[in-house]
Amino acid sequence: MAFIARFRSGGSLNQQSAALGPLAGLVGEWAGTGFVLTSLPDFDSRPPSTGPKPFRLLLNSTIERLELMPIGGPVPNRGAELSSDATKGQDDIELQGLRYLQRISDANSHEALHLEPGFWLNVPATNVPPGAAGIVRAASIPHGVSILVQGTAISSPTGKPVFAVADSTPQKNPPTLPPLGPGYLAPFTTQPLPPPLQDRAVIQNPNLLLADAIKEFLNDITSTMVLQVSSSPSGGVLNIPFLENPVNNNAAVKSVNATFWIEHVKPAAGRPFDVLQYSQTIIFNFLGINWPHITVATLFRL
Repeated sequence: MAFIARFRSGGSLNQQSAALGPLAGLVGEWAGTGFVLTSLPDFDSRPPSTGPKPFRLLLNSTIERLELMPIGGPVPNRGAELSSDATKGQDDIELQGLRYLQRISDANSHEALHLEPGFWLNVPATNVPPGAAGIVRAASIPHGVSILVQGTAISSPTGKPVFAVADSTPQKNPPTLPPLGPGYLAPFTTQPLPPPLQDRAVIQNPNLLLADAIKEFLNDITSTMVLQVSSSPSGGVLNIPFLENPVNNNAAVKSVNATFWIEHVKPAAGRPFDVLQYSQTIIFNFLGINWPHITVATLFRL
């Protein structure tokens, strides 16, 4: 009941925004387009599978809707005093955050591809355990996977987003084994691109789409908040037993790494606007191989 009471008295919008810290720029409804690259087991001969063969590569141009709303008030987490010395214990902390719903569909067929409810949380610094302030994203995906990724938020030193390479090349696990042969790598060079994409380089590095999406107003971006979260070293992934089993994984999720860029654009003519871009790499493991599953998108605030 303590949480409910605090939830109902969450304070003014300005107070909530201040409490959200670096997450405040996420609040609202966003829509836009993107790209998803996925490798999946393909032993089944029944559609939509195309087997029997070891795997198939899926490429989708996407449309996306992302809604992020404040939880409405502080969420208390209870600390514990570990000794008579109060400086060695930990007071209660209060988390502030957003609940979100992400919906991704294929841009050509309009088939639903992804549905993800979850939370973004702003976590204060603590003494026990010792830790700097940070951010957390917790999510549940209907495949039977739950993720908890943690990280930091920083303002871009240049005010602009910087996109590292998002490498889609599968790797044997452990990586000390001989590299994969052409049968596993050829689809990454021969697979047809979904409309309206034309540059095949985006298969090897989907982040090229992020840079291309903002090239016309890159010089007008005045500030960028960068949210970086990962399932390692703290956090983690849970799969249902079907996905992760002792005999052979059935496309089990092993790790999640994601970067979000919240960009404020102030053109010389016209009204300012905000852009939300992200790049996420999930590692699937099956056949003793780590397969990058990469999702990128460029969204505009509605």
